[in-house]
Amino acid sequence: MLDRRPVPSEYNPYYEGYVNKVVGTDFLHQLRNTAVFDTLDSLSPILWAYRYAPEKWSIKEMVQHMIDTERVFAYRALRIARNDKTPMAGFDQDPYVEAGNADQRSARSLLDEWSIVRGATVALYDSFGSVELERVGVASDSEISVLALGYMILGHQLHHMDIINERYMTPNSNS
Repeated sequence: MLDRRPVPSEYNPYYEGYVNKVVGTDFLHQLRNTAVFDTLDSLSPILWAYRYAPEKWSIKEMVQHMIDTERVFAYRALRIARNDKTPMAGFDQDPYVEAGNADQRSARSLLDEWSIVRGATVALYDSFGSVELERVGVASDSEISVLALGYMILGHQLHHMDIINERYMTPNSNS
């Protein structure tokens, strides 16, 4: 495992906020932490369906979005780590959320799915050595490293958990 953080040349500036949310140089250790699942599992069914504004996602939709994004980023990491030089297209999150039907699912099914996806992500990154983590490919028309994608997976989760804590965890929404 590399004992360094990704440098700005390893990712599109759009993702800097995600990368900067990760503390330290051991993102993989932090990905193994299951506290996020415990936190979400403790939420009431009413809160899982809550939207702080009409056009905003429910927590169910946000969790489905985190699952989908983790899968996409891990897939990109796999391709780059395996030295696939084919540029990868971006993805539009909104159609994914709309087609995901998360609000029709139980919170438990979403958490179970995310736990499985997270286990696969951790196993994938466990399989990478320094050479693979340093590899750079192209996704969404920008160069990106396997290391940066790992930080982005964790940082994306931290970003959305901050939103959940700031905008959904209000006294009126948790009844």
